[in-house]
Amino acid sequence: MLFSQAKTESVKVDGNCGVCKKRIEKAAKSVDGVSMAIWSKETKIMEVTFDSTKTTFVAVQMAVAKSGHNNGKFKVDEKVYDSLPECCRYHRAKPVSSSGK
Repeated sequence: MLFSQAKTESVKVDGNCGVCKKRIEKAAKSVDGVSMAIWSKETKIMEVTFDSTKTTFVAVQMAVAKSGHNNGKFKVDEKVYDSLPECCRYHRAKPVSSSGK
């Protein structure tokens, strides 16, 4: 018989406001096995507790990125970012041109 293996991990997640907080936490909690997800607007750190027999931290980070928020493992698709409300459009580093200009 397998027992649940609760793990807690944290990662920086880009966001700005209370609307971001709700979206980030909802996305993380939508992953089966996640029991807790809290994102701090001040520190930009999300702490997640999950059952490691049901999911992985990578799966949680992927769900958060799909909701529109860059994090330690994944970058957001441009179309998803562009669909965020204006207040949620966090600063993103511009890609470096490969042409050297």
